[in-house]
Amino acid sequence: MKAWAFTTDAYPLHARRAAWREAMVRLRLPVAAPPETDGSSASVTSLVTTTGMEFSVVRAGAQAISGRNSDQPAAVWLAALLEGSAVLNDGDSEAQINAGDIVFGPTGMAASLHLTTRFRLLFLTAPRLALDHRLVAPRSLRIGHLPATSGTNRIFSGLLRAVADSLDDLSGDQLRPVELAVTEFLVATLGTHAVEPRGAAATRRARLHRVRQTIESLLTDPELTLTRLAEVEGVSPRYLQKLFSSEGETFTHYIRLRRLERCKLDLVSPRHGDQSISSICFRWGFNGSAHFSRAFRQQYGVSPREFRQAGG
Repeated sequence: MKAWAFTTDAYPLHARRAAWREAMVRLRLPVAAPPETDGSSASVTSLVTTTGMEFSVVRAGAQAISGRNSDQPAAVWLAALLEGSAVLNDGDSEAQINAGDIVFGPTGMAASLHLTTRFRLLFLTAPRLALDHRLVAPRSLRIGHLPATSGTNRIFSGLLRAVADSLDDLSGDQLRPVELAVTEFLVATLGTHAVEPRGAAATRRARLHRVRQTIESLLTDPELTLTRLAEVEGVSPRYLQKLFSSEGETFTHYIRLRRLERCKLDLVSPRHGDQSISSICFRWGFNGSAHFSRAFRQQYGVSPREFRQAGG
């Protein structure tokens, strides 16, 4: 993992505003208005995982994060407000954001978060390459708000708060299962809030989303077939084929891609550093290491061994 820490306390009073702007540039956050006083203390603790997900805890005084950063790579961002209050403006309406609430959206879409008090928040970004193929309608992502008052949102908010509270002490090995859990919540959240067409298309996409979630729970089974999945879902194999083809995909290709991505994550995870490449590929449902190596090279341009040696 790449770790980074910053505090304005390391700078003389007159230089703190400029230093804070530079720190926000490093986080790729467009700051419209930094803290008003040069003497206010502000800090960032940030970790970037081997898969490119970035976790950052930001503490600062009232300010506005607003606009669109053209240098930001394609990703989905999420901010959990841990302390303080804010107002979110998505260009069409405003929403009051309270402690515990979560806001999210795709990079490249203008929005503003006016933090009206001193605050602490967890800001994270997840590369879209790791998410889009699991989303029902990735192109329809919009700015969203998850109040912490409802059941699932409260659970997600609690998870993010625990991550923020422990970020300074988490090792790469410990952060890996956290990253997986956050990803699952994020995919479920985005799937619920994506803007989709009504009618038959919406029903089909909602069903495909549920099917993909089922696949995640069955990936380790080497006997996972279209027929087995159809039995689990209570539909016909032909229906499942049509679901995948409606998104320009096939069942076989989708399963192979998901297994490759799971193997890819494990190859650079410290948790699995003492495990052989063969054991990793077998764990995720591949029937042979030679077949796995060919598929991995075809997908990523390098062999599993080369990828592991390069650290991802």
